[in-house]
Amino acid sequence: MKKSFFLFTLVLALPQVSQSQEGWGMEELPQSLRGSNATDAASETPTWKRLPPDHDPIQRDFVQQPPMIPHKIEGYKITLRYNKCLTCHSWSNARKANATKVSLTHFKDRDGNELANIAPLRYFCTQCHAPQVDANPLVENTFQPVQTLR
Repeated sequence: MKKSFFLFTLVLALPQVSQSQEGWGMEELPQSLRGSNATDAASETPTWKRLPPDHDPIQRDFVQQPPMIPHKIEGYKITLRYNKCLTCHSWSNARKANATKVSLTHFKDRDGNELANIAPLRYFCTQCHAPQVDANPLVENTFQPVQTLR
């Protein structure tokens, strides 16, 4: 029964398909999405944009101040499973990337136990470290750094 129904449907469909293609000439073929602006010439390879060089490390103004981030971090992914900062600042990559290594203090948990990996409470860098920009201050800053750090 199924075979005969299939054959019957196929017999009805074949004439429809053949009739729909009879009127196609070369002028009726689908055109390029570019229309008459289509080109066969190869485009030039785009040049890579060079990122601006990082700034020198920013001077700290008080004892135990976390270092400021001297480069842009826009678009950096820091999630529970991935931390973009560690691609340069981990102990294994810091020398190749010419970056500051993560401090040893980041490998201790809240009880002072040394860990093999960065402690969870230190994993999200931007909790303490912040990027800086050259901008005019919104309010006057009268802060004076500790004399021993100068």
